[in-house]
Amino acid sequence: MIAEAPSMNSPVVRARPQRPKKFVNLRKFVRHPFAIAGMSILGIFVILGVFAPIIAPYNPQASIFIPMQAPSWQHLLGTTNTGQDIFSQFVWGAQTTLMVGLGGGLITVVLALLIGMTAGYLGGTVDAILNTMSNIFLVLPSLALLIVIESYLKGTSPLINGLIIGLTGWAWGSRVFRAQTMSFGSRDFVVAAKLSGMSNLRIMWTEILPNMYSIIASNLTFACLGAMLAEAGLAYLGYENLNANSWGTLLYWAGNGGAMLSGAWWWFVPPGAAIALCGMSFTMMNFAMDQISNPRLATVKKRRKPRVQSNSGVGA
Repeated sequence: MIAEAPSMNSPVVRARPQRPKKFVNLRKFVRHPFAIAGMSILGIFVILGVFAPIIAPYNPQASIFIPMQAPSWQHLLGTTNTGQDIFSQFVWGAQTTLMVGLGGGLITVVLALLIGMTAGYLGGTVDAILNTMSNIFLVLPSLALLIVIESYLKGTSPLINGLIIGLTGWAWGSRVFRAQTMSFGSRDFVVAAKLSGMSNLRIMWTEILPNMYSIIASNLTFACLGAMLAEAGLAYLGYENLNANSWGTLLYWAGNGGAMLSGAWWWFVPPGAAIALCGMSFTMMNFAMDQISNPRLATVKKRRKPRVQSNSGVGA
């Protein structure tokens, strides 16, 4: 039996062109429960920092209240041993600490990306020089290096500390970006781009970089967390301008003021808990990124099997 050919008047069914899916991983990220929880926690502290002039009820440096008051409606987090409002210091400290953490983490990732991609793609002498620099910074203990630099500068501001942290913490990330760039350098799409005459800078920017977004985001979260912890540690040890408002300086004055010995938990618990919550938020967001970018970690929802009703007890 011969099939009839379609007539000229028969409608032609055309396949609808599929629209390119853009920002698929970003949409998955903002819907992930761990990412939502992490962004919510971090967003609360960002709001505190941005609207610090409005939220803080008093001047954080004003010593005009009764010392060592417990939390009350007038002073939500009590007062220090010199009569300063701790809640105002906490709110202004959120602005400084988050600015240092996000800024220092961004500087760290940008430097690591530039150095790592350049070394991994160009290779040869350039790779040997940049890789040697990375190894030197990896061998040096980061906290000891920061303490040595701070001891020479003496009493730097938190923003300067963030810049120093960013300029000295790029080594680990550069090794990761270098390895990823070397693995992408022999792929077919990169070889095709080289044969088409594209420049090295354009190949790294348009061909290699888009395939490293998940790794960049993961490094950014840990770099921001590391910058926050480093700033708090330097301030707690006294290697910072003690008149600045940050969570680290708040912990420093709580330690020097004998807050733990006198039982003034409202002085050291809020900044310590805030740093821990920020660390948890960055960790939760990184966990969500890992589950989205790595198919092996993606959770697969199992379908429930339909229950089979037994025919026992049915009369013949």
